[in-house]
This record gives sequence, C-alpha cells and structure tokens, in this order.
Amino acid sequence: MPDTSLPHEDLRATLAARRDLGPAYEDALVDSFIEKLDNEITARVQAEVARRGEIKPAKPDNSHIPIALGSLGIGVPLTAIAVSQAGSFGLMLAWGGIVLVNMAAAIRRKRP
Repeated sequence: MPDTSLPHEDLRATLAARRDLGPAYEDALVDSFIEKLDNEITARVQAEVARRGEIKPAKPDNSHIPIALGSLGIGVPLTAIAVSQAGSFGLMLAWGGIVLVNMAAAIRRKRP
C-alpha cells in the first residue's frame, strides 16, 4: 500500500508555499494539492482492487436448493394423500413435517 504520510507532507508543503507566496497563488496551490491527492487516492484504490482480485470471493452456499425442491416435490403428492386420508388434520400434519425438515436444515446450515 502507498505511503500514508504523503498527503500530510504535501499539505504541509502547500501551506508553507501559501505563506511564502501569498494569497495570489492560492488557487494554483490548491489545484496542485488536489491533483496530488487524487493521484494518491487512485493509487490506493488500484492497490486495493489488485489485492482483492487475488482473493477469490466465496461461492454461495446453495445446499438449501435440493431440500426446498424436494420439499415441494414431495409436498404435492403428500398433500393429496394426507387430505384424502385424514382431511385438514392430515394436511396440517404433512406440511408441519415439511416445515420442520426445512427449518432443521436451515438451522444446520447456519451453524459453523
């Protein structure tokens, strides 16, 4: 990473030059300092981008997708069987089980 003392030294030099040269050169001194500061920021950003480019972002954890799709695939026929055999109670029992399986899988995924 670039030297962090550079902007401080440049600012001190700019202020000293302002005292020596007077207010007539203030705009030129400010523009010069801003340009140096902009170059410093650009260099730091490029260094950070290069550093992050070396680190690969983690792949998203999609382990929940098979469980969700499986729950939906099993849920349709299970709903039909539960309703035909036990009515509303069967429907609630079947989907309660599906919800519990999905919640358990979600809790397991959250743990390190």
